[in-house]
Amino acid sequence: MDLGIAGRWALVCGASQGLGWGCARALAREGVNVVMAARGEAALQAAADALRAELPAGAATRVLTVAADVTTDAGRAALWRVPGGPGRDFDIVVTNAGGPPTGDFRQWGQAEWMQALQANMLAPIELIKATVDGMAARGFGRIVNITSSAVKAPIDILGLSNGARSGLTGFVAGLARSGLAARGVTINNLLPGKFDTDRLRATLQAAAERSGRTLDEVRAAQLAQIPVRRFGTPEEFGAVCAFLCSVQAGYLTGQNILLDGGAYPGTF
Repeated sequence: MDLGIAGRWALVCGASQGLGWGCARALAREGVNVVMAARGEAALQAAADALRAELPAGAATRVLTVAADVTTDAGRAALWRVPGGPGRDFDIVVTNAGGPPTGDFRQWGQAEWMQALQANMLAPIELIKATVDGMAARGFGRIVNITSSAVKAPIDILGLSNGARSGLTGFVAGLARSGLAARGVTINNLLPGKFDTDRLRATLQAAAERSGRTLDEVRAAQLAQIPVRRFGTPEEFGAVCAFLCSVQAGYLTGQNILLDGGAYPGTF
């Protein structure tokens, strides 16, 4: 399917690995010019080089990078100054941040909560604020926030993530139903369940240590709870992200799209 977004510009945060990498890859393969952002410069450059190597010879698609901490004013400002980039005139913005630490809420003070809020709620809102009016003026925009399945099914050791991401979810629910939708701008959240990433491996290790079970035992127990009996891949996550950014998805906005292999029972 031709997604109709070739030649547009996308900003993908946290793009050096995992789900962010999957989204950047899927968009670039659709002919979207991608600015990949992440904090670690070495890993980011390696990811960008790998992505460029996958593109067809002579492809016009541009893959640019910016090593920046988007939770800071200076980091976000660096996104708009990428040489050869579109400034703030992105057509697609994919927000993404690593989840905050696991643990017991009794261990967290204001500093831990503010760090979680900055990364998983306030920074995405600032990125949206900086780009959404330009999208509306041009008549096309796609914002995809990578949040977590914990928004629908909170996990006890992920209190920081549960709280911060739920705040972003509530904000997006209102904004997506404002006048922006009538001007061609959609805003949706992608909620990953258990995907085979470094984040998942860290969470499984924490669960093993907390429960006294082996890592293999915890992994097997987690897989048993997923109807498809496997973890997701960054590639299939990226494919869904690319569809949400497509012209075909123009009637889809204000939604929380859960990709979890059927693990969340929900309601029918």
